[in-house]
Amino acid sequence: MYYPILKQEMSVAEEVLAIKSVFLEREVTVTLLIPEGFEELGKTNLLLLNDGQELENLQLKTALEKLQSNGQISPVLVAAIHANEERQQEYGAAAIPDFKGRGSKAAAYTSFIAQELVPKLQEFVGTISFDKVAYAGFSLGGLSAVDIAWNNPELFDKVGAFSGSFWWRSKDLNDGYDSEQDRIMHKIIRQKQHRPDLKFWLQTGTKDEAMDRNGNFIIDSIDDTIDLIKTLENKGYNRPADIQYVEIVNGKHNTETWAAAMPKFLVWAFG
Repeated sequence: MYYPILKQEMSVAEEVLAIKSVFLEREVTVTLLIPEGFEELGKTNLLLLNDGQELENLQLKTALEKLQSNGQISPVLVAAIHANEERQQEYGAAAIPDFKGRGSKAAAYTSFIAQELVPKLQEFVGTISFDKVAYAGFSLGGLSAVDIAWNNPELFDKVGAFSGSFWWRSKDLNDGYDSEQDRIMHKIIRQKQHRPDLKFWLQTGTKDEAMDRNGNFIIDSIDDTIDLIKTLENKGYNRPADIQYVEIVNGKHNTETWAAAMPKFLVWAFG
């Protein structure tokens, strides 16, 4: 006999935090998406999200409510961190600025995440530990998320990059650029000790851009992401157990494509 699965409507509340950051020397706005009844849970999941000012365009609240109501994911507390005009300085790789000096405040942003935001969220929830903890971002925010998760493995279980800016480089293309040595995130992963159980979710769109540095008829966004996967595999990570790659046909470098991919990421991270 067939017994239908009953849905339980789960709502998500929204609350805004204003955190005065010593490291960034500014007030950081963080929008929280709070699952219904999270106070009664033994543990809840946590998702940190760069570019939190794009929440509405990403349709994240709607996706969370649908997936949680259908039982496809367990409840998730989201902390969406708003960027400001310093975005290109606060995002990037903490250890190395790019060839234009961008990312100069990435180390300070990392300290804000690890030493100010996470303790604030632990205080908010009333626990020092969450179930699963993930970090995600878009474009340059995706590169930032991977860099922070890689360098703070004690804090994160999973990391996601939507159209990640893995082209981020220490040398200009017209200044003797070498893809093996000058792509910053690839170099960091090759050189730094890793945590074997960190999981990666990487997404690209076939229309992310038109650039093709090496003339192989594959856009750089896809090339750089695939090369990052190869770099991770050389460290001992495996597909699909440790690395999920999602390539969206006709996907573009915009919030519409990332919103369409978001449910896939959420199910992978918290399903």
